[in-house]
Amino acid sequence: MSESVLFHPARIGSLELPNRFVRSATWEGLAAPDGDCTEELVRLMGELAAGGVGLIISSHAYVKPEGFAVRGQLGVDRDERIPGLARMAKAVHDRGGRIVLQLAHGGILAGTEPAGQPVFAPSREGGPEKTRRREMMHADIADTVRAYGEAALRAKKAGFDGIQVHAAHGYLLSQFLSPWFNRRTDQYGGSIENRVRIIQEILAEARRAVGGEYPVLVKMNSEDFLEGGLSRQDARQAGLLIAAAGADAIELSGGTLLSGRLSPSRAKIDTPAQEAYFRDAARALRSKLKIPLILVGGIRSFEVAEALVREGFADFVSMSRPFIREPGLVNRWKSGDRRRSTCVSDNRCFGPAMRGTGFYCVAEKEGRPERQESG
Repeated sequence: MSESVLFHPARIGSLELPNRFVRSATWEGLAAPDGDCTEELVRLMGELAAGGVGLIISSHAYVKPEGFAVRGQLGVDRDERIPGLARMAKAVHDRGGRIVLQLAHGGILAGTEPAGQPVFAPSREGGPEKTRRREMMHADIADTVRAYGEAALRAKKAGFDGIQVHAAHGYLLSQFLSPWFNRRTDQYGGSIENRVRIIQEILAEARRAVGGEYPVLVKMNSEDFLEGGLSRQDARQAGLLIAAAGADAIELSGGTLLSGRLSPSRAKIDTPAQEAYFRDAARALRSKLKIPLILVGGIRSFEVAEALVREGFADFVSMSRPFIREPGLVNRWKSGDRRRSTCVSDNRCFGPAMRGTGFYCVAEKEGRPERQESG
């Protein structure tokens, strides 16, 4: 069996990777209640590296306390986090892997409202209307930009191989990109050039903190799948502006936590035709992009993943839920066992995390038979 293009070495900026497989960031719910890294997270990241993933992207880590979104979320908001994060990076490196830290802010989806505090939002209007929010003033925006730069430096000090700026799925930076959330009339609202401005400023601040050679990635939506939300056309323009601002790669996803069945984690992916549900948007962006494109979204079959790279939809393929059930999936595929992922895409893996016990594959724990290969 000839070696697939998926197992060819590749680069993202200065970072050399052994293959084209990326573990996309997800919320594991395994951080300590105060946001510190735990031994469970260290062990999990080590398992992913041992399983053959070329690049691991950590779960979203909040850059400011008010950006905290959900229980069990990792924090990178102060220097005291660095030793725990360093253990995570070391566990990956000890197994020959590479890892970047995802930086995030919940914005209007932050978890501070139950404590009686209004959440930060791009504008007073827009988004879920019943949410108590505080419109971000220019000083708030500048403070948040600085927080991203400081968090990037912490990631570098902890030994991570790069960072990813989370601008997808309806969190703060995604909210700025989306006209459904963002109703501002100043230089941060209106046109897509204005709505992308905060991300450009964060990239510039991160570069000042970590230097020009340190890999900086961005995750963004292909579209929001919300009426009046980010359109595919505007997302394509935003991607090109983000690349021009110095990003080393873009990971393309889609949907928000408010998008219903068109959320980022769609259920019941039973056939190859249902996989890679953002592929058309990826092809449109990649045709103009001069940096690598990583595609996430329902990839379950080796053949689908290989075709995405071979046919020019993306440079890297990214998965999340399949690695919850099979952290060794890449090594299995490399060994010649090309059966599709055993992930059943029922989204029940997030239930335990919501209950405070951390995610795991519920179907596997219940002993559900593996799904037979389709198509």
